[in-house]
Amino acid sequence: MNIKKAVITAAARGERLYPVSDTVQKSMLPIIDTDGINKPLIQIIAEEAFSCGVEEICIICAPGDEAKYVESFKSLHSSLVKAYKHNEWAMQQAKNIQNLLERCCFKVQEQPNGYGDAVYQAKQFVKDDSFLLLLGDYLYVSDINGKNCAQQLVEIAVKEDCSVSAVNPTIEHQISRYGTLTGKSVSSYNGVYQIEKILEKPSVSQAELELQTAGLRAGYYLCFFGMHIFKPVIFDFLDKAIKTGEKNVLLTPFQQELAQKEKYLALEMQGNRYDTSKKFGLMQAQIALSMAGCTKDEVLTSIVQLLAESGKRHINNKT
Repeated sequence: MNIKKAVITAAARGERLYPVSDTVQKSMLPIIDTDGINKPLIQIIAEEAFSCGVEEICIICAPGDEAKYVESFKSLHSSLVKAYKHNEWAMQQAKNIQNLLERCCFKVQEQPNGYGDAVYQAKQFVKDDSFLLLLGDYLYVSDINGKNCAQQLVEIAVKEDCSVSAVNPTIEHQISRYGTLTGKSVSSYNGVYQIEKILEKPSVSQAELELQTAGLRAGYYLCFFGMHIFKPVIFDFLDKAIKTGEKNVLLTPFQQELAQKEKYLALEMQGNRYDTSKKFGLMQAQIALSMAGCTKDEVLTSIVQLLAESGKRHINNKT
C-alpha cells in the first residue's frame, strides 16, 4: 500500500465561528505553526499530509469557495514575494504556497448532506488508490519528536496493508461529540485494535453496554481522532446511500460495514487533536502548536504575564 493521495474536508460553513466565517473560510484563518510562521489552517494540515509522502491533495469545499482558496493563496504568494523578497523565511513560505497550489485540486459539495457525502465527492480523485483523510478544521500535534500524527498512521497502514483510523481514549462525558468504537487489541502492537463496533456520538449508557474496550481506564472509550486512511472500497459502501438520495449521509455506518467485511484497524494516536471551530478552539490549538515548536519560551512567558496581570486585577477589585 502506498499513500500518495489525501482528502481534506473543508465544506462546512463554521457557524460556531460566525461572523468571521461568514466572510473568510474558517480553514483560511491564520495561526502560528510550530516553525514560528503564521499560516492559514489548511496549509498546516496540507503540509502534514505532504510530510508523510502524499503527492496530491483534494480539498472538499462549499460552492464558490474553490476560487476563493486559489485567490487567497495566490495573494499570499504575491505579497510574500513583493514585500519580503530579501528574507529567506518568506521565500521558503512562498515556495511552500506555490507547491500547495500545484498539488491541490478542489471538489465542491453542492449541498451540506453530511460528512459521508463530503468524503464521497473525492471518489473520482481517489480512483483506485488508498488515501489519507483529514478534517479541515482540526489541527494535530504529535507527542513523538520527529514523527507527526499522519506519519504514525501511514506507518501502520502500510505495514498492515489495510484501512486504519486514528483514535484517542476519551473520557465518557465527552464521547457524545465523537464517533466511538470498540475492538480487540492486536497482540503484535501497543495501542492497535481490530475494530468490531462503531457508533456515532453515543450516549454514555450506550457506550457502557456496547463499546467497552479491554485495557482502557474505567470511564474511557476509543473515539475517532479526525484522521483516517481508507482503501477505496469505502466508496463502494457509500455508493448505496448517495445513489438513493439519502440526506445527511454519515460516514460511521459505512466504517462499521467496512469493519465487518475487511481488516480495519484503529491506532491509538500519540498526540492530540484540536477542533479550531469550537469556542476557544483556535486559542487552544495556538497554545498547543506553540508549546510543540520554536516559540515555546515566548508563549510561556506571555501566559505567565497574562496570569500575573489577571491576578493583580482580581486583588485590586477585591480591595
